[in-house]
Amino acid sequence: MRTLRIRRMALSAVCVSLMTVGAAGAAAAATPTPEPAPTTVPTTVPTAAPAKPGAPESPAAETARAVDGDDWTVEEAIRFWTPERIASATDPGAFARSRTRAPAPGGKPRQGITHKNSSHFRGIKSVGVLFTKDSSGPKTHSCSASVVESKGRNLILTAGHCVKSKAIFIPYYDGSKDVAHQPLGIWTVDKWFVDRSYSPPNTKARESDLDFAFARVDQNGGKNLQDVVGGGNKLARTQGAKNRVTVIGYPMVKHNPTDQAVRCTTDTGALPGYNQMRIDCAGLWGGVSGSPWFSSVDLDRGTGTIIGNVGGSYGGGPDVKGDNPLYNRLTYSPFHADRFFQLFDDAQKDGGTDHGPYRQPTLPYSVGRADTWKHAKLMAAGDFNGTGRSDLVVVWTDGEVTLYNSDGKGDFSSERRLTPKNTTWPHAQTITAGDFGGGNQFDLMVVWSDGEVTLYQDIGAKGLGSETKMPGKKTTWSHATQIAAGRFNAARYVTDLVVRWSDGELTLYTNVGPGTFGQEHKLKDENATWKKAKLLTSGEYSGNAKWDLMVSWTDGELDNYVGTSTSGLGKEHRILEPNKTWEHNTVMTTGNFTPNGRTDDLLIRWSDGETTMYNDTGAGRLGKENTLVYPVV
Repeated sequence: MRTLRIRRMALSAVCVSLMTVGAAGAAAAATPTPEPAPTTVPTTVPTAAPAKPGAPESPAAETARAVDGDDWTVEEAIRFWTPERIASATDPGAFARSRTRAPAPGGKPRQGITHKNSSHFRGIKSVGVLFTKDSSGPKTHSCSASVVESKGRNLILTAGHCVKSKAIFIPYYDGSKDVAHQPLGIWTVDKWFVDRSYSPPNTKARESDLDFAFARVDQNGGKNLQDVVGGGNKLARTQGAKNRVTVIGYPMVKHNPTDQAVRCTTDTGALPGYNQMRIDCAGLWGGVSGSPWFSSVDLDRGTGTIIGNVGGSYGGGPDVKGDNPLYNRLTYSPFHADRFFQLFDDAQKDGGTDHGPYRQPTLPYSVGRADTWKHAKLMAAGDFNGTGRSDLVVVWTDGEVTLYNSDGKGDFSSERRLTPKNTTWPHAQTITAGDFGGGNQFDLMVVWSDGEVTLYQDIGAKGLGSETKMPGKKTTWSHATQIAAGRFNAARYVTDLVVRWSDGELTLYTNVGPGTFGQEHKLKDENATWKKAKLLTSGEYSGNAKWDLMVSWTDGELDNYVGTSTSGLGKEHRILEPNKTWEHNTVMTTGNFTPNGRTDDLLIRWSDGETTMYNDTGAGRLGKENTLVYPVV
């Protein structure tokens, strides 16, 4: 296990920190600190990778739904949390003093990568931090929590793996002040509520779908928490895997020297194998466990509607070391569904109902994991369903052929097996898709290892459709290394075909149809350079009616040839210089997967199974990176 945003709390995989409110809290609430301009949260890692904790401690919450908190008062908490102890607990050491960080190992980030970054801000009144005190001494705030609207006006929401003793909650936390002078005071936890089936902490089992917890806090100065912060957040069911959310939380000082809240607004997707969501936003380091996922939030008022919380598989992030760039980028949340609201009901009624063993519901659709996509041998995009947008055909190494139906928004909504595992399709050497029959529904062209070429017309609802054997000598076409269909000469249908031969020759066939390769046009004679053309695809990258030819080279270079036609190869536009990362580009195709209506979304399957779509790629640039399959879960 790792120290994942205390999703993997050091010393204990279950760290939940609660704080209490000081006497000066309520008075300070009326004059909140002005919010500074947002700053980007560092996304690189310290020179020393975070240490892996030992075996997780088992909280009392593992065996009971409702767990009594510790009997200590606000005054006792204030006396314990002296400025010296806070400084000691949150001291980031030499790393913070030097403010220097080593770049993440593994070379530079992949060229063309774009993902969200979290930014610092003052925070909101209904979100804060959890501190803990236990036998091993004071702990820095290692989890975040939020105030929720409840009948007793005294409940907070966090992650199940954050549950721990001697906890206090500090809403609207100000890292520049001691405990006694927090803007809204500190609040001691009186009782925890955790689903009995959630065990052990930071599990990667299906029970990680239950990584949420509620805590009831004591009054402070005769006042309820919800009243002091100006209201609680509403709770709503998670309506599917795709949402727009704002995540607000507090990374540990180790990765956040300014000790400020961070926020990130981004889109969610499904986490394969779980009833959970996933986001990709850099800077969400350890400490954000339990942070609320808002479907809407009023930053001025300080409340909103919560549909998730940081938590889930492995405590809310991938099972990778702290020096992996994905460590602080990928963050998970369990769905807030039936079990969540049953627990919320228990917390409001001060109950401890056992709702029985956890049974996963029907999971949200996802295209799967990288360990599966490593076996995607060939891909071809085209309008196979007659919807006006592209879908995706994948040929797997075991011969299975699958059709993925596009949602038109840069992802896929469902899949259908066109043929099961077999001994024939592993011999498919290269494939492409075009409307060779002119029926507004794409066909699949396959060159087999023995040189036979087959056209499968109107695949989709009819499976692989009707099969037409194309002309040509097998001894010739066995040397067709790459093929790419496009509209290089045709005015309407995608009926042109570029072929890269094993000797480096490049040929354009126009007016290709069932049973004919049309007219042949040589674009390049036999040569040594084009032998190094690793992958070909084509699309409307330049926005012209005629398509361009995209080439990925063995050294990682990526070029686009604009204006390729019967007159010759088009003008070269260098997209990427030679680089090590793109040497791992293993399968490539282009489709119309996004709302702009153009075939310009470049889809890449990398050697480790990661699969990436570059939405709206241009003539000389990659589009916005959209990761469909991550290399880790």
